Amino acid sequence: MEDAVRDSTRARIVRTAADLLTHGGREAVTTRAVAAAAGVQAPTIYRLLGDKVGLLDAVADHGFQAYLTQKGARPAGGDPVDDLRAGWDLHIGFGLANPALYALMYGDPRPGPPPQAAARAMTMLRALVRRIAEAGRLRIGEEQAVHLVHAMACGTVLTLLAMAERDPALSDLARDAALAAVIADAPAVATPGPVGAAVALRAVLTDTDVVTNGERALLGEWLDRIAAAGTR
Repeated sequence: MEDAVRDSTRARIVRTAADLLTHGGREAVTTRAVAAAAGVQAPTIYRLLGDKVGLLDAVADHGFQAYLTQKGARPAGGDPVDDLRAGWDLHIGFGLANPALYALMYGDPRPGPPPQAAARAMTMLRALVRRIAEAGRLRIGEEQAVHLVHAMACGTVLTLLAMAERDPALSDLARDAALAAVIADAPAVATPGPVGAAVALRAVLTDTDVVTNGERALLGEWLDRIAAAGTR
């Protein structure tokens, strides 16, 4: 019972802080204001969430959860490239609809592990990129593709949020540029050259059991080096 009350109180505090953030910006999220709006004493916030950084981290995690709920509502389609394109549009739409929350989630990066929900969002992006790699459609290595798409999407949202008059075409232009940088028009394995074959084989390397773990690790290192050479 005590755990249930504790979890319920913590959730109410986080929802209250998220609401204050949405309507008043980060400056509105003070310990005193959150405590008053949530109907708790300030020490309760410190006990459940730590300092203000812990509170803001919890709000950011709450925002990621909302994003993942929205993103997870769309079923995967047959074409992973189409799914990546749709995921980009969803990301941009979420950021523009929730500017204060998005700035908290992405505009203040710090060293160290990301919030759990943020890690799950990246896992979903990696899964999409892996499907594209398995189809032989990647121009570059998987990890580089993940970080490039993530960086361009985040940069696009933050740029649009800073604009006095938003350019409605900017997101589509940035999305198409990102996709052109990481995705081949046709399956890479159907074209001459080692890079596309290396990327495609690397994507399914864990599916084979005809090599030992040591051999798999060594082959993976070689394939990564071949894939990286294609970006030079």
